[in-house]
Amino acid sequence: MNPLNTQSNSQSNPKSVTQLPSKIVCVGRNYAEHARELGNEVPETPVLFLKPPSSVIGLEQGIAWNKELGECHFECELSIRIGQRLKNVTVEQAQAAIAGVTLGLDLTLRDLQNQLKTKGQPWERAKAFDGACVLGQWLAPDMLCDLSKTTFELSVNDEVRQQGDTADMLFGVVDLLVDISQVFTLEAGDVVMTGTPAGVAALTSGDQLKMTLHTVLGGVTWQTFVV
Repeated sequence: MNPLNTQSNSQSNPKSVTQLPSKIVCVGRNYAEHARELGNEVPETPVLFLKPPSSVIGLEQGIAWNKELGECHFECELSIRIGQRLKNVTVEQAQAAIAGVTLGLDLTLRDLQNQLKTKGQPWERAKAFDGACVLGQWLAPDMLCDLSKTTFELSVNDEVRQQGDTADMLFGVVDLLVDISQVFTLEAGDVVMTGTPAGVAALTSGDQLKMTLHTVLGGVTWQTFVV
């Protein structure tokens, strides 16, 4: 099964993509409270990094990582699928290029990331490993009433651990796409993970995770687990 063709527990009929993206562009520290909880400065411009296609897994595969590298943290994020090539675009062009929305997990080897940060090295070893990107099934963009006021949450073992509201983003979804298009050309099918709210924490074996996105039809949920 293609890892992006995963099934949600919603009674809606979400759309999915049929191929892996050329890249996943991730946004770090886009919620001020999350930046502060990890002792980071609140950025003045978007913090960008990449995950390769090989990092993408389906919900049904479950989450696994090399335990010798330390803790793996969950980071639940509103994720956007790009429908057409974007390079140096306007706000209007960026808005029109949004082809799908979902929730995803930007999994992070936190101990390793902290070591890399201390050495001034890139984060990819901690952020771009195989299985580091878990994506729910894609929904049509019109399932969201307003991208600038969209709410979502992550529960672990039936306890709410993260609650996000895009109104709290430092850089809004469409503005992010415009900014990213000045740096990386976004190809059709590429994914943008827009940042995580406060509440990140370590995963343990057997954890059950549920992501819920609040849409015009109610809550759409996706579930996965730690192997």
